[in-house]
Amino acid sequence: MTKLKIGTIADDKPVRIAIDLPAAVHRDLISYAEILSRETGQKISDPNKLIGPMVARFMATDRAFAKSRKRLHAKDDEG
Repeated sequence: MTKLKIGTIADDKPVRIAIDLPAAVHRDLISYAEILSRETGQKISDPNKLIGPMVARFMATDRAFAKSRKRLHAKDDEG
Protein backbone atom coordinates (compact mmCIF):
# COMPACT_ATOMS: atom_id res chain seq x y z
CA MET A 1 0.00 0.00 0.00
CA THR A 2 1.31 3.47 -0.88
CA LYS A 3 1.69 6.18 1.75
CA LEU A 4 -0.08 9.30 0.51
CA LYS A 5 0.64 12.69 2.08
CA ILE A 6 -2.97 13.11 3.22
CA GLY A 7 -5.28 10.61 4.89
CA THR A 8 -8.97 10.72 5.60
CA ILE A 9 -10.71 14.05 5.11
CA ALA A 10 -11.85 15.74 8.33
CA ASP A 11 -15.42 16.98 8.43
CA ASP A 12 -14.75 20.61 9.34
CA LYS A 13 -16.67 23.83 8.67
CA PRO A 14 -15.25 25.09 5.36
CA VAL A 15 -14.53 28.60 4.13
CA ARG A 16 -15.58 28.96 0.50
CA ILE A 17 -13.04 30.31 -2.00
CA ALA A 18 -12.83 30.15 -5.78
CA ILE A 19 -9.63 29.16 -7.58
CA ASP A 20 -8.57 28.39 -11.13
CA LEU A 21 -6.44 25.29 -11.62
CA PRO A 22 -4.52 24.23 -14.70
CA ALA A 23 -6.31 21.34 -16.42
CA ALA A 24 -3.38 18.99 -15.75
CA VAL A 25 -3.51 19.74 -12.02
CA HIS A 26 -7.26 19.07 -11.97
CA ARG A 27 -6.76 15.73 -13.74
CA ASP A 28 -4.11 14.81 -11.16
CA LEU A 29 -6.48 15.84 -8.38
CA ILE A 30 -9.11 13.46 -9.75
CA SER A 31 -6.52 10.66 -9.95
CA TYR A 32 -5.37 11.40 -6.40
CA ALA A 33 -8.96 11.18 -5.17
CA GLU A 34 -9.41 7.80 -6.85
CA ILE A 35 -6.22 6.43 -5.30
CA LEU A 36 -7.06 7.88 -1.87
CA SER A 37 -10.54 6.33 -2.05
CA ARG A 38 -9.05 2.91 -2.74
CA GLU A 39 -6.42 3.26 -0.01
CA THR A 40 -8.66 4.56 2.77
CA GLY A 41 -12.00 3.08 1.77
CA GLN A 42 -13.47 6.58 2.11
CA LYS A 43 -15.48 7.61 -0.95
CA ILE A 44 -14.28 10.97 -2.27
CA SER A 45 -17.34 12.35 -4.05
CA ASP A 46 -15.75 15.73 -4.80
CA PRO A 47 -12.01 15.77 -5.54
CA ASN A 48 -11.98 19.52 -4.91
CA LYS A 49 -12.37 18.77 -1.19
CA LEU A 50 -8.80 17.47 -1.26
CA ILE A 51 -7.37 20.92 -1.98
CA GLY A 52 -7.74 22.17 1.61
CA PRO A 53 -6.00 19.18 3.23
CA MET A 54 -3.28 19.30 0.57
CA VAL A 55 -2.58 22.99 1.18
CA ALA A 56 -2.66 22.42 4.95
CA ARG A 57 -0.19 19.53 4.63
CA PHE A 58 2.06 21.61 2.41
CA MET A 59 2.14 24.49 4.90
CA ALA A 60 2.61 22.15 7.87
CA THR A 61 5.74 20.66 6.30
CA ASP A 62 7.24 23.91 4.97
CA ARG A 63 10.03 24.70 7.44
CA ALA A 64 10.71 28.18 6.07
CA PHE A 65 7.03 29.05 6.51
CA ALA A 66 7.04 27.74 10.09
CA LYS A 67 10.11 29.82 10.99
CA SER A 68 8.70 32.95 9.37
CA ARG A 69 5.33 32.50 11.04
CA LYS A 70 7.01 32.06 14.42
CA ARG A 71 8.97 35.29 13.91
CA LEU A 72 5.82 37.09 12.79
CA HIS A 73 3.90 35.99 15.88
CA ALA A 74 6.82 36.91 18.12
CA LYS A 75 6.74 40.44 16.70
CA ASP A 76 2.96 40.59 17.26
CA ASP A 77 3.42 39.52 20.90
CA GLU A 78 6.05 42.22 21.44
CA GLY A 79 3.98 45.09 20.10
